[in-house]
Amino acid sequence: MLRAFINFVLFSSIFIAICAIIMTWQTNEILQLRYDAIDYYRFVFFATLCSYNFHWYLTPANLDASHRIQWGIGKRRLQLAFTAIGAIGSAYFILPLLQHWLPILGAIVLTFLYSAPKLPQTIFHHLRKIAVGKTLFLTFVWTYVTTVLPALIDGHAPVITTVLLSLHRFAFIYAICILFDWRDKVPDKAAGIRSLITYLDDKHLFQLYYLSLAVAGLAALCMLFFDVSIMVVLTFIVPCFVVGFLKGYAQRHTNDYVYYFLLDGLMMLSGLLHLLLFL
Repeated sequence: MLRAFINFVLFSSIFIAICAIIMTWQTNEILQLRYDAIDYYRFVFFATLCSYNFHWYLTPANLDASHRIQWGIGKRRLQLAFTAIGAIGSAYFILPLLQHWLPILGAIVLTFLYSAPKLPQTIFHHLRKIAVGKTLFLTFVWTYVTTVLPALIDGHAPVITTVLLSLHRFAFIYAICILFDWRDKVPDKAAGIRSLITYLDDKHLFQLYYLSLAVAGLAALCMLFFDVSIMVVLTFIVPCFVVGFLKGYAQRHTNDYVYYFLLDGLMMLSGLLHLLLFL
């Protein structure tokens, strides 16, 4: 029963939706944003639930399908239901923020573009050939929704701190995405989905991985010069080291629990550490 519950929370994308909320909360705290945050948290939760279940619903099974895909194949109706619930919930909770419709529309379009190559219509198949699309789309969407969009909605966020936080988030999430894409390189090539990752050999790929973590760490350190406390900055630095040391482990253990719990969960580790500072 415990394993079934864990699978449900992970593979129904409830877990990753919680990660998104924690990251958004941390953005609000660091940038001292004052807007309708509660409705935005609800929007982020339901939008994440919708987009991820839609994405996995479109993912076909094969002989080498991962445990997550196999779980989803047996629960198509649940994925469709969560897609619908997520769409309805996100549409409802974004209503109080509709005066900011343009930046919100940008998030919706980018999120759709990530899953669009999986649609059966021929017009969407061309998106598979965009050389850097898969990884950068996903990284940018996460950075935009959890960092940039809240600052745009508030309208009074400190510009330089927002840029540094966004740079940190982008570089940090990109490093995690590199590990996912390394694991999925072979099936991605077979499916005709191209990304920067599929073009690089492992040596250059992991040079990019460590460079991304270095940029993330440097951006975090620079926030010290813009009224962000050293304790908060350390909450960003610690996950960078953890992800750096986990590369070998993630390469040796490619099961879905390592990737969708441990690596995905590391995206919110900084926010959880930050939350501890308030206790």
